[in-house]
Amino acid sequence: MEKTDNLSTAFKELLAQEKFGSQSEIVAALQAQGFHNINQSKVSRMLTKFGAVRTRNTRMDMVYCLPGELSVPNTSSPLKNLVTDIDQNGFLIVVKTSPGAAQLIARLLDSLGKSDGILGTIAGDDTIFITPTVATDIHKLKANIEQLFENSL
Repeated sequence: MEKTDNLSTAFKELLAQEKFGSQSEIVAALQAQGFHNINQSKVSRMLTKFGAVRTRNTRMDMVYCLPGELSVPNTSSPLKNLVTDIDQNGFLIVVKTSPGAAQLIARLLDSLGKSDGILGTIAGDDTIFITPTVATDIHKLKANIEQLFENSL
């Protein structure tokens, strides 16, 4: 008999591999692990429940991953390699990324939140607009964001 916590654990472990680009691939992998009652709609609900996002992995394939893996990048993190440019115009900060990576990076930046001077972000495919909070010095915020991704610029 399947247990929800075992299914959740298996699901999270699969997404951590960053190699599944479709829901049907996730279904097949879970079924191969003995979760025979899994189907595409259940996987879709789990992706939503855990806040999974599609992004490019290190081989630049579009894959599902979990937001818990979006901690502040370190020098070995592939997230740093996805940011290609950071600029500002006095009102907004614009971050350019590799194609398909903007939503992943924006989610990371949103997790920093108001205490770090970020009111919010808007992400497209390869561009992020960052709105600073009212009291934030935009030059200082830009420098802080650049520091997060210093090895990629």
